[in-house]
Order: sequence, then structure tokens, then C-alpha cells
Amino acid sequence: MNDNVLTHITAADLLGSCQRLKNDGYHIMQICAVRTKDGYELTYSFGLEYEMVNLRIEILTDDEIMSISNIFSPAFLYENEIKELFGVNIQMINIDYKGNLYRIAAKTPFKD
Repeated sequence: MNDNVLTHITAADLLGSCQRLKNDGYHIMQICAVRTKDGYELTYSFGLEYEMVNLRIEILTDDEIMSISNIFSPAFLYENEIKELFGVNIQMINIDYKGNLYRIAAKTPFKD
């Protein structure tokens, strides 16, 4: 049994990969965003019993990615946070707070 798996995928593969994990019984554990030189690295973590699967995508600053909240509904909170704090362009979030999830002094403080 693999306790922790990391798979690099493209943004285009995100929805299909998430749907397969959902079909296999996984639940979302977290989504982590990290600023890189040219954009962002996003790591989506999923769990099933004692196994953890991580999907990692790298996108450019202006790239758009699709929300996974229609597959894993709790993802809307992570996605709103990442959109608001980092400025990642996430499309079609089921519940989109449109930059009002947090009361913060600076708009997208981790974008630059």
C-alpha cells in the first residue's frame, strides 16, 4: 500500500483526475497554493482510509483553472481562499465569495 502518492498533472487533466478519485471513494483533504517564479503550484490532497493522493499542477500567473467544487463540494472554501489571497483565476466555483471571504487589508496579498 502506498501511504502517500504525488502525481504531477496538467490543469486540463484536473477535473478528470478528481472525478476518478471521487468515484474511487476519496475525499478532499486540502488544496495548497505556492507562488512560483512564473505562476503557481497547486497541490490537491485526497484521502481514503490511510492512503493519501496528491495531484500537483503548475500554472502561469494569468492561467485559468476550473473549480473542482462540483466534484468535491467542500473545495469551494479552499478555492475561494486561494483566489482571494493568491489571485489564482479559478472559474466556476459553486459558492464564489468574489473576494469577500476574508477581511484583509490588501487585495491578493500573496500574488506578488
